[in-house]
Amino acid sequence: MVNSVEKDERESAPLASLSLAGVKRLVAAYVVMALGTLVALAVLAATAPHLATDEAWGHAVIVAVFAIVLPLRTRAALKGSPSGLRALTIIGCVLLVVNLVEAALPGVFPAWMRGEMLVIAAMMLILAILSVRVRHRQPVADDRANGPQ
Repeated sequence: MVNSVEKDERESAPLASLSLAGVKRLVAAYVVMALGTLVALAVLAATAPHLATDEAWGHAVIVAVFAIVLPLRTRAALKGSPSGLRALTIIGCVLLVVNLVEAALPGVFPAWMRGEMLVIAAMMLILAILSVRVRHRQPVADDRANGPQ
């Protein structure tokens, strides 16, 4: 009897927790990529300055800022915060569009960084899809009822 109860609990586990676990891993990969981009730019600035342009540095700094914000919002979402989950969706969509647009700009960024932008865009597409799926599968309480996050 105990086994059937445990099985029922596992089967009724919300998809939200599984999807958010995937979001957590995705955000961790984003943080690693952001830090790797900064390291790559530092190395390139010393060895091949033409590949470490001012535009590349600007992009990398913005990516690094989101590498701080995304884990904080992910943590809030994992704790059940509707505003944290909403922020993940919005940030993912904005970063998807911005990275695609920047990657498409001719001659602005070095080729290696365009590749990095496309990878980030793909990661943000997955993040947006997962966060939207979670939002539609779990009831979202009104933030005013939950108080400040």
